[in-house]
Amino acid sequence: MTTRPISREDHDRIAKAIRVAESNTDGEIYCVVAYASDGYFFPAAFMATLAMLVVSLAVSYGLEAWWLSIRLPHFVIAQLLAMASVLVLLWALPGLRIHLVPRRLRYQAAHANAIKQFLARNVHRTTARTGVLVFVSIAEHYAEVIADSGIDSRVGQHVWDGVVRDLTAHARDDRLADGFIKAIEATGAVLAEHFPVSSGDSNELDDHLVEI
Repeated sequence: MTTRPISREDHDRIAKAIRVAESNTDGEIYCVVAYASDGYFFPAAFMATLAMLVVSLAVSYGLEAWWLSIRLPHFVIAQLLAMASVLVLLWALPGLRIHLVPRRLRYQAAHANAIKQFLARNVHRTTARTGVLVFVSIAEHYAEVIADSGIDSRVGQHVWDGVVRDLTAHARDDRLADGFIKAIEATGAVLAEHFPVSSGDSNELDDHLVEI
């Protein structure tokens, strides 16, 4: 997924796309991009420790098969030194951690962050419960669209899955800003169909992309 910073011009384009999309609907669209949804130190340390235990067992059986022996204190010290070296490496190179974490755990962390942002940014506090969060977490290669309860009763999940597919395809091509704009346009079209703008509509959420 993209690593190129989002420029001020891209921020302006995204904000404009949100304003245009919301001009035709009572719904509200909020966009968040996270560069990572977790530090992953402890999950990575656990996986590294587990791998070291497996390797140490294999080494011990190999030594026994070759009729070689090593004193238990020396074996334990070697393990502790190896573990300490791995922990220092994970602390010094945070970019390495995520590669040691299973994809399922990465997606769980990104999904939890999406829910957190949905609540923290008050997307669930719109008058008619018609807020939509468009969320991307770059490190995890994860995107999600979360719609409030007022929308879920009318719009199926397959609609948002299509929006996410297009968004992630743009992100893979290093065109994240364009992906957000396409997602905003698609979301706006869905909201305009089910929640057309009314005379008393007001802007309840900020019209910009938040980077965290």
